[in-house]
Amino acid sequence: MKKDEPPLDFPDTLEGFEYAFNEKGQLRHIKTGEPFVFNYREDLHRWNQKRYEALGEIITKYVYELLEKDCNLKKISIPVDATESEPKSFIFMSEDALTNPQKLMVLIHGSGVVRAGQWARRLIINEDLDSGTQIPFIKRAMDEGYGVIVLNPNENYIEVEKPKIHVQSSSDSSDEPAEKRERKDRVSKETKKRRDFYEKYRNPQREKEMMQLYIRENGSPEEHAVYVWDHFIAQSAAENVFFVAHSYGGLAFVELMIQREADVKSKVTAVALTDSVHNVWHQEAGKTIREWMRENCCNWVSSSEPLDTSVESMLPDCPRVSAGTDRHELTSWKSFPSIFKFFTEASEAKTSSLKPTLTRRSHRIKHEEL
Repeated sequence: MKKDEPPLDFPDTLEGFEYAFNEKGQLRHIKTGEPFVFNYREDLHRWNQKRYEALGEIITKYVYELLEKDCNLKKISIPVDATESEPKSFIFMSEDALTNPQKLMVLIHGSGVVRAGQWARRLIINEDLDSGTQIPFIKRAMDEGYGVIVLNPNENYIEVEKPKIHVQSSSDSSDEPAEKRERKDRVSKETKKRRDFYEKYRNPQREKEMMQLYIRENGSPEEHAVYVWDHFIAQSAAENVFFVAHSYGGLAFVELMIQREADVKSKVTAVALTDSVHNVWHQEAGKTIREWMRENCCNWVSSSEPLDTSVESMLPDCPRVSAGTDRHELTSWKSFPSIFKFFTEASEAKTSSLKPTLTRRSHRIKHEEL
């Protein structure tokens, strides 16, 4: 017999869940010290999933707080000219993001439930903050004199409850005899009661019906990337702009390039992709874009080969090298040291008008040295 599902009513704080991040950035149970347990209640997969999602929402807010308090980033509302009542999103920027004359780093995560500052929710919950968030990238970038902009490409709409539409029942018509109206009302109430009973049995906790209100000019990751480019990155003083884009973020970058090719070429020095899902054929990127990508981009892909080992590509775009892991969600963290080295080489090469060669790395940095 199927167990009755407990209420889908979860805490809205980490403390409420009885979890906290320890000094190593790992999520642990406050009392037992154990890692997060997904199957909290056996045979109740839907309930466990909803509990995981509720924790995920708390993690998102927690990371936002870290971006502001720990990384000293500013939360900037978009669209920049939004009215009081319209749906809004936001990005995060360092104080000097638009004024730093030398370097600006732009971070774009992949698709799904992740929001600004995250690479993978699963890693934050099951492993640690370093591997699952963009915070190590932000802190090192700021230490090395970069301005920073953190995109929020999955925040495309707000959800509001659907307004209930009142349907006028036939019993409202006043020209019917009172007795007939009463009988109809009684039948209608009994039918509704029966239907509600079966609905409760079939779906014990029917959730509210929601509708989505899209954010102007930010209704998709691709739109968001173009919007942030036009209103922030293009206005920045930095001579060298660098992108780190994971998974679907790589596709969003290529789309930005297609739409703003000349601007991107004049402003962007190098692009580090991590297991990017872009496709130059499907996205119809022209020959000049493909050539620029070959010179200025590198894709660290999931592979069991050692970090930075060249990996064959079927597509004629950027070089592909191993991220030193075969786990998609870990590619950004594992290639972290190599990405900063790549950006430094690209800056130096631009200064001496030579391009960096990715293949001639005799002294590869091993991730373990971090």
